[in-house]
Amino acid sequence: MTFKKIIFQLHKILGLSTGLVVFIVAITGCGWAFKEEIESLYDDYKKVVPENRPILTPTKAKDLAKQIFPDNTVHGTLFKKKDDAIEVIFYDAEPEFYQSVFLNPYSGEVIQVDDHLSGFFAFVLKGHMRLWLPKNIGEQIVGVSILIFIFIIISGFILWLPKKRKNLRQRLKFDWKSTTRWKRKNFDLHTVIGFYICAFSLVLAFTGSLMSYNWLKYAVYKSVGGEKEPVFMIPENISKADEKEDVLPMDYLITKLSIENPDAESFELHYPHTSEESIYVEVSHSKGLYYDADYRFFDQNTLEEIETPSIYGKYENAGVAEKILRMNYDIHIGAIGGIVGKIIAFLISLLTASLPVTGALLWYGRTYKRKKKVLDGVKA
Repeated sequence: MTFKKIIFQLHKILGLSTGLVVFIVAITGCGWAFKEEIESLYDDYKKVVPENRPILTPTKAKDLAKQIFPDNTVHGTLFKKKDDAIEVIFYDAEPEFYQSVFLNPYSGEVIQVDDHLSGFFAFVLKGHMRLWLPKNIGEQIVGVSILIFIFIIISGFILWLPKKRKNLRQRLKFDWKSTTRWKRKNFDLHTVIGFYICAFSLVLAFTGSLMSYNWLKYAVYKSVGGEKEPVFMIPENISKADEKEDVLPMDYLITKLSIENPDAESFELHYPHTSEESIYVEVSHSKGLYYDADYRFFDQNTLEEIETPSIYGKYENAGVAEKILRMNYDIHIGAIGGIVGKIIAFLISLLTASLPVTGALLWYGRTYKRKKKVLDGVKA
C-alpha cells in the first residue's frame, strides 16, 4: 500500500470510530460560544441600586449564604461593582454540587439562588466535556477522541493535497452544476470545508486537549521555555495567629484591593480551608476574559502578600510561556478576539460538526456502491 492509502485507511477508520464524539463536542461548542451574551439578556437580578454605606464583608457574606446551604462548601465570593450583587459560590465534587447565592451587598438580602448544574448551558457543558456520561468515563472518551481528531485533521490535509497542480482549483471551491450528483456534492462539502477550517479546528482541538491532559500542558509549557510550575498552587501562610480577632483581617482585603485596582472588573475571594493556608483572590481586569487576571495570595493573619511559584500569579510577572497557557481557554472559546472571535469559534465549531456527517456519508456511499456492484454481478 502507498503512503496515501495507509493514511486514507487510518483517516477513515479513526473518523468513523470517533465521529459521533466529535460531532457532539463540536455542536455543543456552538451552544457554549455565546453563553455570557445570552445570559446577560435575563440576569437583571444581578444588579442592585447603589447605596452610600459599606458593603458586606467576605465573612458576613459567607455566613448569610451558609444559611441557605449549611452542609455545602463555599468555594468563593465574587465582588464586582457598586451596583452588582455579591455572589457566594458553593461547590462540592462528591456528590457534585454547584450553586450560587446572590446577596444584596448592602442589606444582605438573598436575591436569588442559581443552580449551575441545571438548565440549557449546564446540559451543553456536560455534553461537551463528557457526553452526558459519568464524569470519569465521559471525560476520558472525549479526551482520547479529540487527540485522535487532531491526527484526523492532519491526515485529512495530506489526503486533500492533489497529485497534480492543475487539480488544485477544484479542491478550493464548489464547482457544482445542475447535473452534479449528491455524492460529488457531499465529497466537496467534506474536502473543501475541511481544507478551509482545518487550521482553526486544529487550534480548537489542541486547546481543548491542553485542558484535558496535564502532561500535554506540561510538555507544551516546558517546550516554549517555561520555568515555573504549570499548576495552580495556594501557598501557605507566612505567620501564625496568636489569638482570635473580633474582625478577621480578610474582611479588609476587598476594600484594600478595590483601592489598589479601581478599574478591576471583579474580585473573587477564596476562603482558606485551614489555618495554615493563605487567602487567594482572583482579580479580573477584563470583562469576558480570563488570561490577564491576577492571582494574588495573602497571609490570612497579616495580609502580607505571598508570591507563588506557579504560573498563576500576577499577570505582569508572566513570561511568554505563562501567557500562552493562560490564554488557552480564551483562545478555545474565541473570547481572545472579542465578539468577532466568538463568531469565528461558533462557525468553525458548526462546520467541524459537519465533517463527521459528510465523512460518514462518503463511507456509506462507497460501501453501498461496492455492495451494489457485487450484487449486480451475482444476478448477471
